[in-house]
Amino acid sequence: MKKVNLDQKFTLFNEQWKPKIVGELNGQHVKLGKIEGSFVWHQHEKEDELFLVVKGNMRLEFPDSTVDVGEGEFIIVPRGIQHRPVADKECHILMFEPASTLNTGNVKDSFTVEEPEWI
Repeated sequence: MKKVNLDQKFTLFNEQWKPKIVGELNGQHVKLGKIEGSFVWHQHEKEDELFLVVKGNMRLEFPDSTVDVGEGEFIIVPRGIQHRPVADKECHILMFEPASTLNTGNVKDSFTVEEPEWI
């Protein structure tokens, strides 16, 4: 057992939209990401996703609505729901999702990370 310092882990990378794994439990990955700009529209057919904002602000866009998520807040996107994360300025997020989850869901493009790095 070891603790994880989120601030320290965020200093280990600068890439945006490239999630890093920092923990695993019960078949779930705890991932960190730095995001800025707009991501690809996508959905996950089999997995729910949790997005926790650690620093900054983001919004999750859905086909018929938008939800702003600020520091210390999280949102769970149920499986099968099309969505797109957006951040006007760099935002640090923690994601909790099944280990099998592909970051771009049903889409494969330049944002796709097949095997996220452990840090």
